[in-house]
Amino acid sequence: MKILNLYAGIGGNRMAWGNEHEVTAVEISEEIAAQYKATFPKDIVVVTDAHQYLLDHYQEFDFIWSSPPCPTHSKLNYCMKLKRYPSMMLYQEIIFLQTWFKGNFVIENVKPYYKALIDPAVELGRHIFWSNKPIAEKKFTNIDISRCTIEELSEDLGIPIPTINKARLLLRNCLHPDISKHIFEEVNK
Repeated sequence: MKILNLYAGIGGNRMAWGNEHEVTAVEISEEIAAQYKATFPKDIVVVTDAHQYLLDHYQEFDFIWSSPPCPTHSKLNYCMKLKRYPSMMLYQEIIFLQTWFKGNFVIENVKPYYKALIDPAVELGRHIFWSNKPIAEKKFTNIDISRCTIEELSEDLGIPIPTINKARLLLRNCLHPDISKHIFEEVNK
């Protein structure tokens, strides 16, 4: 299967997919992309804007996973003094894939501080997911990512501590591999 992994980060969602697929990961930060490549040396890693890459290359893939940036959707916005608009890239990608993509897809984001504008397929842990395939509900335990140490995050995720700046933030941004595995198997039955 040809897989497109957008906004790949250090690859938390990728950990449970195995190595039998051809995976193209897109990450805008060269430093983060290099960390991803060190963990997944067989994957094709492209350093560019994932939102544009999706538009230009979606037809080349069988399965697309997208995790657009979540800060403008997060409940942490209640704590911020400076208010901002939620980024509509998230909804642009959902509508685009629902309308034009012939393969399977998953779009992941945090539970927003507002009612989601498009109903998600499922809510698992602290995330919501949109997909063109049904995803069974399943309970996952969450650690308190706001209070745990970098070592606790690394152990919980089963992901080594990144060797680059903002390592704790990178681990906090990872989707737990158990959730990713569940979704990947559900969508690609």
